[in-house]
Amino acid sequence: MDIADEITKALSEYSEEVAENLEAIKKEVAEDTVELLKRTSPRGRRGKYAKGWRLKKEGTGYYVYNATDYRLTHLLERGHAKADGGRTKAQPHIAQAEREAIEKIGVRIQT
Repeated sequence: MDIADEITKALSEYSEEVAENLEAIKKEVAEDTVELLKRTSPRGRRGKYAKGWRLKKEGTGYYVYNATDYRLTHLLERGHAKADGGRTKAQPHIAQAEREAIEKIGVRIQT
């Protein structure tokens, strides 16, 4: 067998292994982010918003989104104007979860 064929085969196997590991890391970090958002999201009377966080795989990425109250995400994260004047207090929770996910994935990929 030719040495070039052996090298190509070894690199192909390594590439597949790296891709599988990266996929596992992405999924695990996304799942952790969903759980973090469920714990840290503001809770109303029934906690519907906090329970609404989901994970969806599209193409090569995982997306974390709120399935029950997606319209509230930016209003709660940044605050909003009230009908009778004034503003509500911002309740940041998404930005922190995003920062932690970015940090986790960077650490996990390097190891």
